[in-house]
Amino acid sequence: MASVAILLFILMLFAKEGTGESSIKVGSLLSAGGNHSSWASSSGHFAFGFYQQGDGYAVGIWLVGAQNTIIWTANRDSLPLCSNSTLNLTTTGLWLFPSRREGQVRISSIETDTVTSSASMLDSGNFVLYNASHTVLWQSFDYPTDTILGGQNLTTYSKLVSSKSKSDHSSGRYVLRMDYVDDHLVAYPVNSPATAGAAYWASNANIVHSRHKVSGFFCFAVDVPDFYSRSMDGYTVHICFNNSISPGKKSHNMSSIYRATLDVDGNLRLYEHQFEGNGSSRVQILWSTSLKKCQIKGVCGFNSYCSNVTVKGDAVCDCFPGFVPYNSSGNLTLDCTLAHTEDGCQSSENQNTTNFYKIVPLEDVYWDDDSNNPYLVKQMKKEECVKSFLEDCDCMAVLYSDGKCKKYTLPLTYVIRNQSASTVALFKRPSGIVPSLFPNNSKHMPQPGPGPMVIVDNKKSLIMILAFALGFISLISLVLAVSIFFTYKRKAYRYTTLYTSESLGFTDECSLRSFSFDELEKSTGGFTEEIGRGSFGAVYRGTIGVSNKSIAVKRLERIADEGEREFRTEITAIARTHHRNLVKLIGFCINGSRKLLVYEYVSNGSLASLLLKSEKKLSWGERLKIALDVARGVLYLHEECEVRIIHCNINPRNILMDEAWTAKISDFGLARLLKTDHSIMKKEDDGTSKYLAPEWQKDAPISVKFDIYSFGMVLLEIVCRRRSIEMNVSSAEEILLSSWVYQCFAAGQLNKLVTEEGVDWILLERMVKVGLWCVQDKPSLRPSIKNVILMLQGLKDIPIPPSPAHHPK
Repeated sequence: MASVAILLFILMLFAKEGTGESSIKVGSLLSAGGNHSSWASSSGHFAFGFYQQGDGYAVGIWLVGAQNTIIWTANRDSLPLCSNSTLNLTTTGLWLFPSRREGQVRISSIETDTVTSSASMLDSGNFVLYNASHTVLWQSFDYPTDTILGGQNLTTYSKLVSSKSKSDHSSGRYVLRMDYVDDHLVAYPVNSPATAGAAYWASNANIVHSRHKVSGFFCFAVDVPDFYSRSMDGYTVHICFNNSISPGKKSHNMSSIYRATLDVDGNLRLYEHQFEGNGSSRVQILWSTSLKKCQIKGVCGFNSYCSNVTVKGDAVCDCFPGFVPYNSSGNLTLDCTLAHTEDGCQSSENQNTTNFYKIVPLEDVYWDDDSNNPYLVKQMKKEECVKSFLEDCDCMAVLYSDGKCKKYTLPLTYVIRNQSASTVALFKRPSGIVPSLFPNNSKHMPQPGPGPMVIVDNKKSLIMILAFALGFISLISLVLAVSIFFTYKRKAYRYTTLYTSESLGFTDECSLRSFSFDELEKSTGGFTEEIGRGSFGAVYRGTIGVSNKSIAVKRLERIADEGEREFRTEITAIARTHHRNLVKLIGFCINGSRKLLVYEYVSNGSLASLLLKSEKKLSWGERLKIALDVARGVLYLHEECEVRIIHCNINPRNILMDEAWTAKISDFGLARLLKTDHSIMKKEDDGTSKYLAPEWQKDAPISVKFDIYSFGMVLLEIVCRRRSIEMNVSSAEEILLSSWVYQCFAAGQLNKLVTEEGVDWILLERMVKVGLWCVQDKPSLRPSIKNVILMLQGLKDIPIPPSPAHHPK
C-alpha cells in the first residue's frame, strides 16, 4: 500500500493547475464579521478569506460545499481573530489587522519584495499575488499546511502538518515530509527526531520520473505491483488528469478535485470531490494509509502504552504499572509520571534495594530500541534480569524477550500492547504499594490493574523456602544482632569524636554541623576575603579542617530576631534539601544576635559574572544546559524535596557555577528567615527587584509562579547575555529586556538579540518562547517548572507566547 500512496501523491504533485482566475485589485478589503468576508475562484469551487474557528475567526482557503473543507490556513497557530479583523490588499502585500483582544495586539503580514498590483483565487486552489507584469510574487502553494492539491509540489524541505482537530486547524500531532536522502515520504509525530525510530509510515515506491503531455493532461509513470482500480500495462500505471476535469467520467457535466490530506489521526488520505452540473457535490476516499491508531506513533504520550481494544480499532492509552496520569485532558495523548519519587532507591542508603522495590510485569507490550535506546542489552535468565533490575537505581523499566534483558531509563515512548507480542515489560513499584514476584509463566496470570495483585512464582517451592528459613534463621538472627551492636558502637564513637574535636572540620557523614563564631572567624581570616554580597548579607571565603577544604560563609543580615531553637528548626529544614543543582548547606553558627551559614565553596563564581564579565564563549548547548540546571533545581524545591520551598529571590547572582560549570542555586529557603513585616522581600532597590514578579509590588500571596517569573528573566539574560534592565542601549525600546525580546520575536527579527556567530536559531527561538511565557504578568499564564523543562528539552509543544504586558517597576 505504500507504493499506492506514492502513486497517488505524485498524481497530485504533477496535476495541471487550473487556468481560471478572478482578479482582485489593490485596495480590496475583507472583513471577518461583515458581509464581504471571502474572495471566490472563477468556478466558485474555492474561496479565500475569513472562516469561523472556535469563538473567533481564521484566515484560509476552503473547498466550497455543503460542509466547507479547509485546505490551507494562514498563521494557523495564532489565537482566533475577532469579528472586526480585516484583510487588506496593499502595494506591499496582503496585511491582516486583528483588533485588540485581552490587551494583546497581533499583526500578521504577507509581504513581497516588489510592488503588488493584484491578487487572484485560482481554480486550482492556489491564492497568488502578482506584480504589474503578472509575475507571481507569493502563493499559498509554497506554504502547505495539512493538504496539497493538484499542481502543488511538496519539495524536499517542505512538509504537511496535521490539524489539531476537525474544527481546530492549528498544528496537530503529526508531520509528513519528503526525506532528502532517498526521496521517500515519511510520517513522524511532531517534535520528534527525523529518524527511523520515530517514523510510523514511509513510502517505498520506485518512482519513474517520466512526465509527458497527453491530450492536454500531465502524465507520469510509477512502478507498482498491483493497483485495484486502474488499468495497467505490465507493472507500470499511467494516469492522466487535472484538478478541474477527470477523464473517463460517465457524465461530461461532472468535474473532480483531488486533494491529499494528512488527517487528524495521522493517516494520509487521497480524497476526490465530485461536482455535478446541478450544483450538488459528494466526496469519496480513493486511498488511505489505513494505519490502525496504535500503529501511529505519538497517539499515546510518555510512559503510557497503546491498545487497540475495540472492534472498530479505537485506541486506548493506559499508564504503566506504578505510573499515574500527568494530566486529565482525556484518554488519548496520555502522559504519565511515576507515582513515587524516582530517587527513592538512591536515598535508601541503608536499605537493601531488592527489598525497597518489587517488580510488576506487563505482558505483550513492545517498543522500538531506536526510539528508546536501551543502555544495556544482555543475554540472561529471567531471575537474573529481575535481580539486576532491582539493584540498578538508574533503570526504571526492562523489556525481556528471547532471553535478552534490555534496560531503559525514562521517559518511554511509542509503546504498543499486542496479544501477538512475546515480550514481557518489567516495572518497579515500592514494596509498600503492590507486592509482586516475577512469574515463571505470567501469560496465565491476571494482568496488573488499578488494585493490588499478588503473582505467585510457580518455580519456587513453598516447602523449600520454609526449609531454608528454618535452617538458617538462628544463624541470621545471630549475625544481625552482632552487626547491629558493632554498627552502633562504631557510629557512637565517630559522633563523639566529631563533637569533641574542633580540628576535624566537616565530614560527609555529618549532615549539618554547628560551628563556633571564633572558628569561622579564624577560618576566614577575620572575614577579609569577600566573594559576594546579596539580599541576605555578605559572603566570605574560608578554609577548614586538616585538608584546608574551601568553604563559603554567609553573615546573615535583616534576619528576624527569633530564638535559637526557632532558628535551628528553620536551618534544619533547609539542610534537608539535597540536589546536584543546589548549593549544599554544611553548617551554621549562632552567637547572640550574630547568625552565620556555612556552604560548600563553588569555584567558578556567579552566573551574573559569567554572562556579563567573563570572556568565556558559551555555546548554545552550554546555555541550554545552564538553563536546565537552574530549572531542575527549582523543580526540586517546588515539588520534590521534603520541605516545599519557594525561593523568592532567583537571580543570576544567586546562581553559582562549580568547577564542571554546573549551575547551582543558592540562598534557597532564606526568605522564610526574613522579618515578619517583610515576609516577601525588603522593598528596596538592591539590584534584585527587576527579577521579582509583578505581584511583589501588590503584596499579593506568593506562589510557585513567583519563581517561574524570576526564572524567565534569568533565561532571557542567558540568551542575550545582558542585564534585564540596561540603560546604555541605542533606543528606549531596548531598555527592558523582556519587552525588547518580545518585539523582536513578534517582528521575526531575533537576529537583533545576539551579535555572535554560530547561533543555533532553532534553540534560540525555543528558549525565547519559553522565557516569554515565564515572564507573563498574570501568574496563571506562566507554565509550571515541569512543563518549562519539557519545553526546553523540545519534548513539549510551545504555543506562540503573547506579549508579557510588562509594566515598569
